[in-house]
Amino acid sequence: MMLTRLVNNTSTVSRYASPWNAVGIMTRSFSLKHPCLREEKAPTGIVFMNMGGPATVPETYSFLYELFSDNDLIPISKNYQRWIAKYIAKFRTPKIEKQYESIGGGSPIKRWSEYQAAKVCEILDKTSPQTAPHKPYVAFRYANPLTDVAYKQLLDDGVKRAVAFTQYPQFSYSTTGSSLNELWRTIKSLDPQRTIEWSTIDRWPTAQGLVDGFAENINKKLEEFPKEVRDKVIILFSAHSLPMDVVNTGDAYPAEVASTVNHVMEKLNFKNPYRLVWQSQVGPKPWLGGQTAPITEFLAEGSDGILLVPIAFTSDHIETLFEIDLELIDESPHKNKIKRCDSLNGNETFIKGMADLVAAHLKNGNLHSKQLPLDFVLGKSSDPISNVSEVFGKHN
Repeated sequence: MMLTRLVNNTSTVSRYASPWNAVGIMTRSFSLKHPCLREEKAPTGIVFMNMGGPATVPETYSFLYELFSDNDLIPISKNYQRWIAKYIAKFRTPKIEKQYESIGGGSPIKRWSEYQAAKVCEILDKTSPQTAPHKPYVAFRYANPLTDVAYKQLLDDGVKRAVAFTQYPQFSYSTTGSSLNELWRTIKSLDPQRTIEWSTIDRWPTAQGLVDGFAENINKKLEEFPKEVRDKVIILFSAHSLPMDVVNTGDAYPAEVASTVNHVMEKLNFKNPYRLVWQSQVGPKPWLGGQTAPITEFLAEGSDGILLVPIAFTSDHIETLFEIDLELIDESPHKNKIKRCDSLNGNETFIKGMADLVAAHLKNGNLHSKQLPLDFVLGKSSDPISNVSEVFGKHN
């Protein structure tokens, strides 16, 4: 009876436009455009790449071990680097642990990197809807999360397109180059089918947000000096130094750091005297100078004030919080004259500038800078990228 009524009542079937006929046979298909059946779009991965640092004191040894194992950064021995790194890390760990204890029990670089990456993706979802949703990742070279850990998460999240966004604004083969070499090794290990299409922002020394962010922070800190001497304060832009044997390969880093400094001072109308100096030298080899600490001490006594600006760092870490704040300034007999400019950290101008930079990169289709192939021709490594076109672009 029920079946007879369904067959005879054609008006009811027509009115509801059922895809099934009266005996249960599908007579038409659903459209894939139906909102309930639409396939979710794969996220675009925005991967912040940096050196990293131990988030807790007990992570110090593993951080140092990974650092001294990197032949791109510290070329010791192609065959025995990791074996030697164990002994160096074990020897240096107690001293470095005390330094991390003195700045609060670990490096803040992971926290700031995660914050900055998340904020950049929030902005990109609004300003670049065609590549949304954007998902933030952090890939550190020497600390958790390491590159392979981040890559596994990218795969788990179904990412099909990713941007390796170096957080070293100025390119050096020993920093950005090392991170990209590690990315290539990880691709070959975890993603040989090339399910993720990669591009990279490998340098951005004169990006507007970077320059404006530094200028904002410098102006704010200059306000802390007496008004009558404010324009006489010497600005010392301090960047992490490089061994001269790296510089002498033709590494781009010194010129790119100088370019950042020039653009920042141009934004400030060159209203203060300034110099570029270099910090964090270790070991007996010659390093790029002049060195931050002795030049600061030499100038401080006869100056109206010194403002130190960490020009190659995008957030606080041990080089700012310990090396500058606690070692250089707090131990100086002239510490009342010396201040450090705040690091970029959560500076909104800087973060928006990074988002603008990524949006432009996603839109223009560039896979890397025109300089990158030459960087890898000049750079020295035990296991390098041989051709950047093998890494970036669509290969699946």
